[in-house]
Amino acid sequence: MGEAASATISPRYGERAIAEARLLCFENPRQGRAYEVSIELPEFTCTCPFSGYPDFAVLRLLYQPGPRVLELKALKLYVNSYRDRSISHEEVANRILDDLVEACDPVWMQLEADFNPRGNVHTVVRVSHGSRLPC
Repeated sequence: MGEAASATISPRYGERAIAEARLLCFENPRQGRAYEVSIELPEFTCTCPFSGYPDFAVLRLLYQPGPRVLELKALKLYVNSYRDRSISHEEVANRILDDLVEACDPVWMQLEADFNPRGNVHTVVRVSHGSRLPC
């Protein structure tokens, strides 16, 4: 079996990367200056804890860094780890915010989870932490 073929054996490299995902941060290069970072994650998925059906959402993260800034690839892998988790809209937004706050200790952070409509119901969950400073 060739090297390329062995790399596709289950779990595949992407599945391994997601399973090993950890939120990583780096030092804020402009500590002391109020600025905002906006990140959109348009392909979020998890599963409904009641029906088992997939839920799809756009996550919109807006934050003012404290001592650390989120590393984007690590954030992507962390968010992808929810793909097969059975979790409510409300809990997933709160849990992700809690994990992000713990990782980077932002001055202020807001996460909006805008779920695709299902059964004629559209849900948006917005959670925040800290106090927003003027930029």
